[in-house]
This record gives sequence, structure tokens and C-alpha cells, in this order.
Amino acid sequence: MFPGVPEPIPSPNLWNWPEIYELENRAQDVDGAVWSALREAGDWNDWRDLDVLDVGCGDGFHLPMFARTARSVIGVEPHPPLVRRARSRVAGLATVRVVTAGAERLPLPDHYVDLVHARTAYFFGPGCEPGLAEADRVLRPGGLLAIVDLDLTRPPYGDWMRADLPRYDPDRVERFFAARGFTSRTVDTEWRFDDRADLEAVLRIEFSAPVAARAVAATTGLVLPVGYRLRTRRPLVSLPLS
Repeated sequence: MFPGVPEPIPSPNLWNWPEIYELENRAQDVDGAVWSALREAGDWNDWRDLDVLDVGCGDGFHLPMFARTARSVIGVEPHPPLVRRARSRVAGLATVRVVTAGAERLPLPDHYVDLVHARTAYFFGPGCEPGLAEADRVLRPGGLLAIVDLDLTRPPYGDWMRADLPRYDPDRVERFFAARGFTSRTVDTEWRFDDRADLEAVLRIEFSAPVAARAVAATTGLVLPVGYRLRTRRPLVSLPLS
């Protein structure tokens, strides 16, 4: 890492169980509600003619979705094992590259991309200011920063998350993003699994053992309603073009 740049906060679910997290990714938002909301926020039909940056891309699950129509796609991920998995996933996609870096020091020039996308990365608000500033730096004038996080006020999934995060204050997080010019909206989705074994495995990597047991017991069938918060803003400062 760069001197003065903090080490990345571990993502224990994905870092430790990438195969199970793959099952989770495949089950998430099967109707594409988040993608539709993201296109609406950017006033786009798709990503055609856009240069897209996915910050904290993990093992690259969302990169091929952008690559279907985007002019170029860059995935940034600080954890080397995930970088290797992401590069394997997008091998053969000529418009996609994956680099090892954190959100606080993006290895890109100013005004380089049209969309900065960060998914399940900025739940806590305070503390992510350097990453937000970097996103503003690399965005072109008129570009869009889009943060997609789970909505911890939306039951039942949000209730289980808050049970493991008793100090989490949703109102404080909302105030943080509102004060920094973000527009936020809840997007309701469904997660659908192929079988109970997959669903229960995902719940067990997402929550502590007691909360996971509670979630498994409360969930009938193969579908979970899950809410997201989509937060978007245009760059706060138009930096001089070089």
C-alpha cells in the first residue's frame, strides 16, 4: 500500500468464503431492480460510450455486466487474492482491466471516468471521506458517483445486520451522505436461491452464529426480501481540465 494510506478493512465474507459469496452474488437482485435504479439515476439506457470504474470490485462479479455495453471498465480491489479471481473472471474481455489499489488512492488520472460504482462498501459513512474525494477527482464533469449499500432499516435483512452492529446509527449515516450532496433512495429487491443449502450457507457467512441461526429459522422457502440504499451525486468540484 502507499505510505499514509490505511490498510483496507477486511471483508470477511468475501475474503474468507469467495465460493459461497459467489452463490450470494448470483442470488442477489435477480430482477435487476438496483441496475434499473442506477440507470435511472444516471439518465442512461445502458452504459454505452461510458468509462466505468468499479471501486472495491471484489472478485469482479459486476464487471462483465458493465462490460456488455461500456466503452471501458476498470475494477479496483485492494485484496490481491480477489484481484487474481477478478482477472480470471474477465479474461478475454478486452475492454476490462483490474488493478490492485484502494479507494483512497486510485491509480487513475483526473477526469478519467463517467461512472464510479461502489457496492456494499460505504455502510458507515464517516471515515470514507478520502474515497469520496478520490471519486470526485477521477470523475469527468457531469459524471456520477453511485454507492449501493444494503438498507439496514429494511426488515428482515436489515434487522439481522443491526443485531450484529448494535452501534450502527442509520440516521447518522443518512445525515452524513445528505450533508455531502447525495441523493438517496431505497431499492427493494429479492434474493432467490436454488436450494436451502445455498441460502443457509450465505446467511452463515453474513452473520454471527446466533443471528444466522435466527435468520435461518425465520426464513421459509428460497426467497429473501432485501432493501438497498442507492446514493448518487455528481462531482462536488469541477477540477480544471488538464
